[in-house]
Amino acid sequence: MLVTLLCVVGGLSTEAAATPWEQFRAPTAGSPQSIGSYSNGCLAGAQVLPEQGEGYQRVRSERGRFYGHESMISFLEQLSAKAKKLQLGHLLISDIAMPRGGRFRSGHASHQTGLDADIWLTTLDQPASQQALPELQPLPMVDLKAYRMMKENWSDRQANLIQLAASDDKVARIFVHPVIKAKLCDAQWTDRSWLRKVRPWWGHYYHFHVRLHCPQGSLQCKEQLPPPPGDGCGAELISWQPKPASEKKTASAKPVKKRPVLKPLPPAGCMAMLKAPAQDADRDKYAKDQRQLKGQAQ
Repeated sequence: MLVTLLCVVGGLSTEAAATPWEQFRAPTAGSPQSIGSYSNGCLAGAQVLPEQGEGYQRVRSERGRFYGHESMISFLEQLSAKAKKLQLGHLLISDIAMPRGGRFRSGHASHQTGLDADIWLTTLDQPASQQALPELQPLPMVDLKAYRMMKENWSDRQANLIQLAASDDKVARIFVHPVIKAKLCDAQWTDRSWLRKVRPWWGHYYHFHVRLHCPQGSLQCKEQLPPPPGDGCGAELISWQPKPASEKKTASAKPVKKRPVLKPLPPAGCMAMLKAPAQDADRDKYAKDQRQLKGQAQ
């Protein structure tokens, strides 16, 4: 029975298998609740980030990942408005969470409780047209092969935007590529305390990932341990640098067969949510239109 249940909730790690959370098109009713941990949880009473607002637009809305805890939606709207006033550019906000949060089949290990959001490091001088928006692509900030910044794409805009986000008390962590973290460390800041929250992590070379603290009232939300003391600009950051080819271990002549990874069961509150009633309808016309166009193209 346990093996069957693990399969049902996406316990067996496969790229192709959908998870039950991906079937929902609308959130549950009731007050917002982030349940469980960032990488093993769910979201009740989610709110929709509007298609556009003061200083921002959503991108990749056809994925249906624009749901978040009300604290995240409020944070994103306030951050965008502040960035606009500071002339940091028009923000492009990508994935937050699915309607009920939960595990993705691939792409994200976290983003399960509505407290994680991806913001492109590409900013616009003015909002994109509805025709251009679906075709927008982010600019890479890091040359991954050379392990260095792409100076032609990076500017003070990006640095100040990350500082603005990290300085908010609601923010627990911000993830960026190690090269971007190093760039921020090298800059001259009057206050460097916010750098502690900026954590190096692979993959975040064209966007930064914001993670909020568990909001008040979400009693089943599991907070992550705080980052280590200091600004994270020393030995820890250096440890992320690729090793020279001479130091890399030679590959084994006989490849080792990996066993399937069993993921932990979601918290009890999430298991119950899989059967909870959804709101009447998905009222986000833009997202529905994008899904319909994508289906016609296929």
